[in-house]
Amino acid sequence: MSHEVTDIKALNEKIKEESAFIDLLKREINRVIVGQDKMIDRLLIALLGKGHILLEGVPGLAKTLAIKTLADALNVSFSRIQFTPDLLPADIIGTLIYNMQENKFEVKKGPIFANFVLADEINRAPAKVQSALLEAMQERQVTIGDQTFKLEEPFMVLATQNPIEQEGTYPLPEAQTDRFMLKTVISYPDQEEERQIVRLNVDENFGKVNKVAGKEEILKARRAVREIYIDPKIEQYILDIVFATRYPEKYGLEELKPLIAYGASPRGSINLTIASKANAFINRRGFVIPEDVLNVVNDVLRHRIGLTYEAEAENVTTEDIINKIVGKIAVP
Repeated sequence: MSHEVTDIKALNEKIKEESAFIDLLKREINRVIVGQDKMIDRLLIALLGKGHILLEGVPGLAKTLAIKTLADALNVSFSRIQFTPDLLPADIIGTLIYNMQENKFEVKKGPIFANFVLADEINRAPAKVQSALLEAMQERQVTIGDQTFKLEEPFMVLATQNPIEQEGTYPLPEAQTDRFMLKTVISYPDQEEERQIVRLNVDENFGKVNKVAGKEEILKARRAVREIYIDPKIEQYILDIVFATRYPEKYGLEELKPLIAYGASPRGSINLTIASKANAFINRRGFVIPEDVLNVVNDVLRHRIGLTYEAEAENVTTEDIINKIVGKIAVP
């Protein structure tokens, strides 16, 4: 046993060292973004966990600015795609263009070829375009004509959707939202934060950030995240939470059975584990504690549970279900 303790101690020291740039990064981002700490943490968790993130919130909550700032501070390439109903898959991944001088087709790469890709208002584009993006997210490669191109790591898609306007939008199918590691709901800032936002935006030097890390640090940090220790008891806790979304009656939650159309897929368990490890990394710890799981559980599972008509009629949300499950299952 003592050997294991020594190992965890050594791992903890290593993680402390390797996660030092996270504090610097947050400090830089906070020079531009006020208050949205939860959103920034979630962006970092998705980045460190090699995942993608879906941000939901009304326009004007600094979603685009946060992502752009993160890209600037990390010295990585960034592209933004504004999704519209007339967008075509080629507008995202690129296309073949005929070169008359050379009498041959040439590849013109699309905006997906960047480290951070912001898919703004993803629910405004038709299914064909959404699936082109989601395929690139899943495969981390793109095929144009008969050539296949690997996307350069770190590669992360940050999609935003506006919860208010449902007219003229194409909701993402469940199988596709499942590709997102996290779905984060962003709320309005409080009054004090908004006062600071107003002051910042009036300032001439607003929006300038220093580069504090690069691709190497991100890739190294991703490897370190995978090494973070997770106790079998916490692993079991994660599995119990996910299984309770599928078989609530086995966990003494019979009342949830008629509300859930389907529970979280195995991607839910995988992403909950990785996100918990990434949360431990951000908090400069070499091991996962139950608080890590509880901190990310809503973001990992809220888009992976299907609701029945009965749940919708009773205005029950997926968050209500997750909170009930988490309240019932004993914390290790």
